[in-house]
Amino acid sequence: MSGSKLGDIAADAGLARVHIVAWRDLDDPEAGGSELHAARVAELWADAGIDVTMRTSAVPGGPEVVDRDGYRVERRLGRYSVFPGVAASGLVGRARRWARDGAAQGVGEGDGLVEVWNGMPFFSPLWHGGPRSVWLHHVHGRMWRMVLSPAVLGHLGEALERRVAPPFYRRTPVVTLSESSRREIVEVLRIPPGNISVVPPGVEPRFTPGGVRSPRPLVAGVGRLVPVKHFDVLVDVLARLRRRHPDLEAVIAGEGYERPALEARVRAVGADGWLRMPGRVDDDALVGLYRSAWVVAAPSSHEGWGMTLTEAAACGTPAVATRIPGHADAVEDGRTGLLVDGPAGLEAGLDSLLGDASRRERMGRAARDRAAALTWEETARRTLLVLAADARARSGR
Repeated sequence: MSGSKLGDIAADAGLARVHIVAWRDLDDPEAGGSELHAARVAELWADAGIDVTMRTSAVPGGPEVVDRDGYRVERRLGRYSVFPGVAASGLVGRARRWARDGAAQGVGEGDGLVEVWNGMPFFSPLWHGGPRSVWLHHVHGRMWRMVLSPAVLGHLGEALERRVAPPFYRRTPVVTLSESSRREIVEVLRIPPGNISVVPPGVEPRFTPGGVRSPRPLVAGVGRLVPVKHFDVLVDVLARLRRRHPDLEAVIAGEGYERPALEARVRAVGADGWLRMPGRVDDDALVGLYRSAWVVAAPSSHEGWGMTLTEAAACGTPAVATRIPGHADAVEDGRTGLLVDGPAGLEAGLDSLLGDASRRERMGRAARDRAAALTWEETARRTLLVLAADARARSGR
């Protein structure tokens, strides 16, 4: 989809300017799939001639304002104060705009607004009466208890997401990444199903087959080192698998506050000689890892999609992933990889694929073919169509 076609969609709906509010920016040390998704869509919208401004929390040590790929990012508020800060500025300056020169101005009523609801909501329906949509990748649920201490805070966060916030969003168009996440949003948050559109994320063109597979069995895990990814479970599973696959090697690529605990776990199971944790790798190294791995493993308990799975798929590498909303769409069970339940299922699935070269190759080809249909251009087009439809409805066009 060319930029001009995106521009036509925006012009037809009267969307000259769009604001995106999100928790974190792509430069944040803990940025993940949600931040990449927002950045790629913002870039393509800006390339089509839409005036795009993104507002997020501050990046430690980074500038407050960044111009990136044609759009502007304002990162003035704290990690948690960004939520009340954005809402307060919207309520106080509802008729004002955020100027391109950085002056503190509000979002105009005719401007489009996208709220990225990543656990904590911004409550945009309360302070923006113009065209809007919400990107809600998945329900966080018990994730709150994994990251907030003491436990009472986790329960409060879960109650906020499940009970307090949803009534405010039942008249707002919602975009999620997968049909399985859509079902969960309807069931748990009680958002009307007719208000939810499913738009899968794209895959960068650089993820293609090539290179040489590792001569030894190689399992790759990629993602932020945080509790929800459950890489501690993967470490234990890999240690048991190495008894049956003595040449097994593994790489867990990513960064996060769980690194010290995971490194201790690796040492405790005696895996420090064959399991590497290189941190957050650059684009070329990530492509090389996917191409050389025999299989990619994803033991997460919550995902909106699992973008690492389709990145690996585009390189011809099948996946073994937990059977959760998001993964259930990113992986076609038995065709592009395996969906499994619990640590025992993860171990059995990896064992099965590591020991069957013809099955791995067959699944890798199917995974590559499916990933080829996932483009960021299509993601940008379909997310814009949702916002444009709301703009036309509000203007009576």
